[in-house]
Amino acid sequence: MLPATMKVLRPEWQSWRFMIALRLDALGGRGNGRIRGAARKGKAACFMWVDLAFGKSGLRLELPEGFRYRVLEARTAPSLADATAAIEAALDAPIASAPLAELARGKRSAAISVCDITRPAPNRTTLPPVLRRLEQAGIPREGITILIATGLHRPASAEEIRQIVGEDVARAYRIVNHDARDPNQHRRLGRTQSGTPVAIDERFLAADLHVTLGFIEPHLMLGFSGGRKLIVPGLASQETIKTIHSPRFMREPKAVEGSLDDNPLHRELLEIAAMARHDFILDVALARDRTITGVFAGNSVVAHKQGAAFVGNIMLQQLDQLADAAITTAAGYPLDLTFYQAIKGLTAASHVVKPGGRILLAAACEEGSGGPEFSRMLEESCSDAEFMRQIATNPDVVVDQWQLEKFGLVTARAKVSLYVPGLAPRYRKRLWGAAYETPQAAIQALLEGLPQGASVAVMPDGPYILARAAAGA
Repeated sequence: MLPATMKVLRPEWQSWRFMIALRLDALGGRGNGRIRGAARKGKAACFMWVDLAFGKSGLRLELPEGFRYRVLEARTAPSLADATAAIEAALDAPIASAPLAELARGKRSAAISVCDITRPAPNRTTLPPVLRRLEQAGIPREGITILIATGLHRPASAEEIRQIVGEDVARAYRIVNHDARDPNQHRRLGRTQSGTPVAIDERFLAADLHVTLGFIEPHLMLGFSGGRKLIVPGLASQETIKTIHSPRFMREPKAVEGSLDDNPLHRELLEIAAMARHDFILDVALARDRTITGVFAGNSVVAHKQGAAFVGNIMLQQLDQLADAAITTAAGYPLDLTFYQAIKGLTAASHVVKPGGRILLAAACEEGSGGPEFSRMLEESCSDAEFMRQIATNPDVVVDQWQLEKFGLVTARAKVSLYVPGLAPRYRKRLWGAAYETPQAAIQALLEGLPQGASVAVMPDGPYILARAAAGA
């Protein structure tokens, strides 16, 4: 039986804007919630309830009275009336580029990089018009390779490949998984100006035309996803990926969500993508229900920059003050499948709480901790401060250490607690924060000791919230 405050929501209720009914003033802004009335006898009064993105079904939390809550809603643009038509138009009249068909004319092969199963990219919608133009321009079907840009994630299964690209495309085209750990699958391209060794999947480089399909959303290190990320880390070697995730980049103050122009990691990836000859992108912006709200096709730098500006302008929320505490998520399935991915919810929340504040993360983690290296580090980890000290001076970067490093940057400035039921006990006891067995126990611990009227930010969609406090707040 589920705990009383953990109620499964029907799939059609998972859109979070459909979940919350009542608006209320809190923290000097507008928030969302629903009053539940007086508590039952013997229980704390329930001030409001809120539904969080959690796994595939959602998680309902009852929040006790006595605190000022502000629910930060994931902001999106309206869905396009005809997304397919918008994609067709963007491919034929792209940003700062010749049309895709013109770029393909006279070439015999093309490589297309697409997101893996952990990203909700609408490849079934974006791939067919791209493939049609390539073939109409004279590239034979057997000359087209679709690469699953796994980075260091596990390879996609045959069933997942069908989910990623659709049944028809899966049957008709050559689709391969990238394997960052196999050095023989990569071609070395030299080093960047800052010294990063660059090696990219040979199957991508060997093609005459290089295309990436992705989507743009806030990213905890790169500012925004999409564009160059489909090449590096998507199709890069383990050596390259480890270097760009070293403390040199991870601890850069500008290597955070929503930061692009001043982000040194973004600049590094642009340089690597140019070395790999990034010819054309098709990126989209998505609403929380995963409908398409914007299409950005063309030059890999200019089109992506326009797309990131579009997403940033819509999503950014300015807060008049930082909160005493925050409740966050990893945005539900598929982003909260593992604790590795769920850390993104913590980094997003770290921007809205006061130094020394509190953060509660709720993530299903149905696939457990993450990859083998991350799992081993998590199980064997020392204190957060000692871990951060050790890796700061160690030139040998371990795969996935960067995600624990981002975790450590959060715990250095906030007290973290967690509700991560899918994470095995051997990992939970090693976390840099208390892990609770039930959501109500986690909420009680988060709020215990806070003064009456303390401010609590609630982020039902975690990493899809891009919020910053005003200067001096």
